[in-house]
Amino acid sequence: MPEQSFDEFVHASLPMLSRYANALTGSAHAGEDLVQDTLVKVSRAWRRVRADGNPIAYTRKVMLHTYLSAWRGLLRRPRTVPLSQDWAGPDQFPLVESRDLLRRALAGLPPAQRAVLVLGYLDDLPDDEIAAVIGRRPATVRSLRQRGLATLRRHLVLEAHQEQR
Repeated sequence: MPEQSFDEFVHASLPMLSRYANALTGSAHAGEDLVQDTLVKVSRAWRRVRADGNPIAYTRKVMLHTYLSAWRGLLRRPRTVPLSQDWAGPDQFPLVESRDLLRRALAGLPPAQRAVLVLGYLDDLPDDEIAAVIGRRPATVRSLRQRGLATLRRHLVLEAHQEQR
């Protein structure tokens, strides 16, 4: 395999990294920031990463650690409240509405549970690989997945009941 420049790597992997970041953060803007922060860190270690031979895996791990570190930092800062939210009513596009519902439900999960669900369902990684990425045991990964899915189910059922009213 010919050696890949950092620019070529970014160009080829940016769509995948953006989807991954958006799924972790639950927001396009926060996802863009996460991708930028991750790529800055990866660029500093590019020679070593390229020589190692698996830049995608390294970049995903850096992104996950950057996401989790940023979340921990948010716990120490006061939360900001948006000035207003524009709720225009039900959308005519059910797919968009259901995706938004799922995005909001995912945003309500603790970061570790969200990370396990993203790694398991978006990246289709087995429990052993997820455990290695997040630094937990496979049994903990299964527990986080179970609790995350149970929380999502409760949230979606609650939303469905509220829509029926």
